[in-house]
Amino acid sequence: MKRLWDGLWIAFSMYSRIPVPQAAWTPEGMREVFCFFPLVGLVTGGVLWSWLWLAQRLGLTAALTAAAATALPLLCTGGIHLDGFCDTVDALSSHGDREKKLAILKDSHVGAFAVMGCGLYLLLTFGLWSEYRFSPRGTAALALGWALSRSLSGLSVVTFSKARREGTAATFAQASPRHVAAVLAVWAAACAGGMLWLAPAVGGACLGAAVLVFCYYRHVALGQFGGVTGDLAGWFLQLCEGGMLLAAVCVEVFG
Repeated sequence: MKRLWDGLWIAFSMYSRIPVPQAAWTPEGMREVFCFFPLVGLVTGGVLWSWLWLAQRLGLTAALTAAAATALPLLCTGGIHLDGFCDTVDALSSHGDREKKLAILKDSHVGAFAVMGCGLYLLLTFGLWSEYRFSPRGTAALALGWALSRSLSGLSVVTFSKARREGTAATFAQASPRHVAAVLAVWAAACAGGMLWLAPAVGGACLGAAVLVFCYYRHVALGQFGGVTGDLAGWFLQLCEGGMLLAAVCVEVFG
């Protein structure tokens, strides 16, 4: 039981800025971290839903609502996944060979393409939230997508080939026992079922977007990098959430 609690607190300590009890990073605790990774997304999605509900109740402007909705996931996670997104944008923009791309991922410096990519991502996210229309069930379905994205991201880390033998992804993958993949698959299935039950149109569109982005992510990770890294997993997570938001807005606007 202790290793489960340690895994829970380690997951929140590493992948969020939400205050939690401190736990020792023991090998036993690290084995269970990815089992609780989607729970971080569930909390983040709950924070988003609460803000959008409150903004509607208070009659806040679309701009203020969208600005906070763009910022809240970053405040909850500390931007750890957006950092991976930026590094991956830099690597892909280099158009170099596999070794050059992997070297760029390891480089702590921020390149021009990373800055442009980050700015564009946040700008588009703000624009999409500005067009989004809150509904209790539809927004709940979208919020579940934040848990789904982490389920798929974690699943890729423990099942895909690794681009490097060292690094965050390799470390956690080596520490994770076989049942972690099964737990993440159950998380993903539960999120998908919940999204479809809450709002079939919005949930179905978000699921379709998540699957398409996941397939693209696998193609890029294996084809251009020779496997997954922690940065690539963060890149996917950001693209997945952006894609689901786009799908939800399309349903709201055109449906």
